[in-house]
Amino acid sequence: MDANGDTCKYLVARSIYSESDFQKKKDKRKSTQKSFRKRLKKKCSCTYKKTLLGAKSLFPVFDWLPKYKWKELFVFDLVSGISTGLVGTLQGLAFALLAAVPAGYGLYSSFFPVLTYFLLGTSRHISVGPFPVISLMVATVVLRIAPDENFIITNSTELNGTVMDTDARDAARVLVSGTLSFLIGIVQLILGALQFGFIVKYLADPLVRGFTTAAALQVVVSQIILMLNISVGNYAGVFSVLYKLGDICSNIGKTNFADLIAGILTLAICVVVKELNERYKNILRVPIPIEVIVAIIATGISYGGSLEENYNVAIVQTIPSHFIPPMSPDLSLFPEIIGSAITIGIIAYIVAVSLGKVYATKYNYVINGNQEFIAFGISNIFGGVFSCVCATTALSRTAVQESTGGKTQIAGLISAVTIMIAMLSLGSYLEPLQKSVLAGILIANLKGMFLQTLDIPRLWRQNKWDLAIWIFSFVASFLLDLDLGLPISLGFGLFTVLLRIQFPSCSALGNIPGTDLYKDPRKYKCAVESSGFKIVRFSSGIFYGNIDSLKNGISSLVGFDAVNVFNKRNKAERKLNKLMNRRHLKATKSEVGNDFTGEDEDDDIVSHMALKEGAVKHDAQTKEVRIHIDWNSELPVKVSVPKVNIHSIILDFGQITFLDVAAVEALKMILREYKRIDVNVYIAGCDDNVFETLENCGFFDNIIKPEIFFLTIHDAVLYIEDQVFGRSNQPDLKTD
Repeated sequence: MDANGDTCKYLVARSIYSESDFQKKKDKRKSTQKSFRKRLKKKCSCTYKKTLLGAKSLFPVFDWLPKYKWKELFVFDLVSGISTGLVGTLQGLAFALLAAVPAGYGLYSSFFPVLTYFLLGTSRHISVGPFPVISLMVATVVLRIAPDENFIITNSTELNGTVMDTDARDAARVLVSGTLSFLIGIVQLILGALQFGFIVKYLADPLVRGFTTAAALQVVVSQIILMLNISVGNYAGVFSVLYKLGDICSNIGKTNFADLIAGILTLAICVVVKELNERYKNILRVPIPIEVIVAIIATGISYGGSLEENYNVAIVQTIPSHFIPPMSPDLSLFPEIIGSAITIGIIAYIVAVSLGKVYATKYNYVINGNQEFIAFGISNIFGGVFSCVCATTALSRTAVQESTGGKTQIAGLISAVTIMIAMLSLGSYLEPLQKSVLAGILIANLKGMFLQTLDIPRLWRQNKWDLAIWIFSFVASFLLDLDLGLPISLGFGLFTVLLRIQFPSCSALGNIPGTDLYKDPRKYKCAVESSGFKIVRFSSGIFYGNIDSLKNGISSLVGFDAVNVFNKRNKAERKLNKLMNRRHLKATKSEVGNDFTGEDEDDDIVSHMALKEGAVKHDAQTKEVRIHIDWNSELPVKVSVPKVNIHSIILDFGQITFLDVAAVEALKMILREYKRIDVNVYIAGCDDNVFETLENCGFFDNIIKPEIFFLTIHDAVLYIEDQVFGRSNQPDLKTD
């Protein structure tokens, strides 16, 4: 700041540079590319150092575990692991029911995938296991392939003559779930091997948040069914959630009030205590494990009061107290579930990586997106063999692991051991637990997802396009089901990008007096447009889809259409030449005037018309007189020729990042169209890669030369003023 409170100033004195002059004088390097053979040789070469780095990249545990400070960090990881394991035990049971498989398989899903992620994962803080949204998507596939109707058998002892073979149904659903996890793992592993970690960039944050909010609402609908303990149809596909809501309304009179009261009390207590945990997290060393406390109390009440026998409540029933043997996936299901496997695999990856990046930023380390694909791919393949539900990470469980002091994946390993101990030694004691209690616990853990609805007013203020993506993703995913909602939402998101590229802003620029800065006069009062030329900024790459937008934008800003002007001038010139040759007009050196007063329709408008110097020419062979006219003067013919009040146009290419072949040809045509009506077009601020594209596409010829390209807008302005007026009126930039 100077003494007057203004920012510091600087004065630049340099030559006016066209692009070609600058490249010659400043020795631009020629881009060279190694041959494919050399690049392949370098990629495939093997050294000890490269092998070691590759091993550490594939197995990150070999990198961080030798550096682990056992005395300083192990106590934190131990406390965190036990706390997370206790929470994960209850969540595993709830998420398994959500996935339409027996509750015990949720415990397997919280154990086996953790073992492989410990070796392969790059995030230190996420807690690997089932997640409500993913479990619901798995349930959609499971119920579609193994619905209840397929397992109804005839039984004469029953009143209605039929009975559900629940053992066969559960076995079939476990097989479908395990096979789906196995295929999801294969998809994730392939995407990781092919370095497809960048795919997450195409799923915009508003899209993912709208999708997960819709999924959370679908989870609530499914859990309301458990809390009411009523029967609904097994719907899947488009509008399935509406059919479920219809069945809930139809059967609400059959509500089991013992289950409803237990579910509501659980939900209320968990929400309140979780809010207290969040509010007093700086005081509480370890968050209150309310899920565990509620589950223990509810199990005791259910067992002591014999609620199943007395009130017909739905309970967990069987929790395995041992590990099941590995299973072989059903390969015949692959063609039927491959589409769902791709969708679920990508969403599971996005959830895990997005959460992992939050904690990586907070604790200043980096996670590798491609390695995360590989880690979760192998984890789901391994988990699928042991009948696990697809693994990702749960927001609440990860928050517990981080808030209780977890530093590394050793906390995750300890949480898996805790779940294993709970399953082997305490699982049978949780069998009387009501399913409605688990439903209340699950809904309470969705609070963070429902808070995403606060995005709507924020996005309304910040970006309407992102708001449209959020709302479309939410509505499509909720109504059309999650499997179909995601790709449709992705397509809509890409469509909005295409629209923004196809219809970008096109604005005129004016100079900020006394500077080399150029801004939109509609936004800056002090910006002044120069007379005689227009500066046009196009804020997008140019491709075949927005060529017309560029043409129309230029025409709108300069006030005329070059093709229309050319056609009108040709028509007027033909009429004038016709009148001259008929001697209805006479031409002097400086003007054309009427020399005939008759009844011809073309000789009764104006008496004189200005000519450009030396514009009258006589054809010696045909004896015809041809003229070159000042088109801004009045014409003695009935042709309305648009006035052209500029002699030059400067196209600001500073925001143009790419051109395709169609755009190059269109740009070439634009320059020719304005050139033939005596308007020169210059281009400023062109990126080197864009300039090379123009060269490679044969943009330059005898008419369009590289000299029309300038480094900056101000270079072009000074050049034009020097050419037209023989001077430069900007003292801050001096010419050589």
